[in-house]
Amino acid sequence: MDILNFNNIAFITIALWIIGSLFILGDQKIKNGRLIGNLFTITGTLVIIVFVIILWIEIDRPPMRTIGETRLWYAVFLPIVGILTFFKWKYKWFLFYSLGLAILFLIINILKPENFDKVLMPALQSPWFVPHVIVYMLSYALLGVSSVVSAWGLYLIKFKTFKPKLLNKADNLVYMGFSLLTLGLLFGALWAKEAWGHYWTWDPKETWALLTWLSYLLYIHFRFRHKHKTVTALWILALAFIVLLICWIGINYLAVSGNSVHTYTS
Repeated sequence: MDILNFNNIAFITIALWIIGSLFILGDQKIKNGRLIGNLFTITGTLVIIVFVIILWIEIDRPPMRTIGETRLWYAVFLPIVGILTFFKWKYKWFLFYSLGLAILFLIINILKPENFDKVLMPALQSPWFVPHVIVYMLSYALLGVSSVVSAWGLYLIKFKTFKPKLLNKADNLVYMGFSLLTLGLLFGALWAKEAWGHYWTWDPKETWALLTWLSYLLYIHFRFRHKHKTVTALWILALAFIVLLICWIGINYLAVSGNSVHTYTS
């Protein structure tokens, strides 16, 4: 990503997030540490948001065509989710996870630079393209945070310090993420009808998207019917995230992806 000095923007953003995290981490020892940390964190997020907006204008198309471009969007949405959940529930590790994963995505894009161009294949020149991708990325960001709740919950159960309220927070994240995931499927079907003439073709990406949707639906139903079986619920949530990762990234490395109409994202 050599356009608009991406590396410089990424380093500035990462520095702001790290400084903000350090202030928040030491808020009890530093006067107004949390306030200062919040300002640095929000500023870093605004920097990368502005970069994406300018990039969109500069290349005259939504920067959502490749895996590298989607990583850039996750570097935008994850901090937003992390900041909002931190403000609501005060869990520092929620925020640190979101920022850490966003930093990882920026570093990957630094190490694997892309040359942006204005070319957009005909199938992507659809009004459904942008809402489909943005809704999916928001849902993945929310569900990604819920996966950390599952990992953290399983860790706490091992040491018998788990609190059921933690799983309730995971439920809220899954409800929001699942709602957006459902919208993403619907938008994708409408997009497919316009681009290829069919709402659903059992393309490998579509199949794994459906499996992801069913995985989180299973979690929701299990939680509704078995409120007190927390360990099983946490494992379902963790496994659902693995299915999500295969859908998002892993499918590109499967042999069947060669015939997929979604290979433009690789």
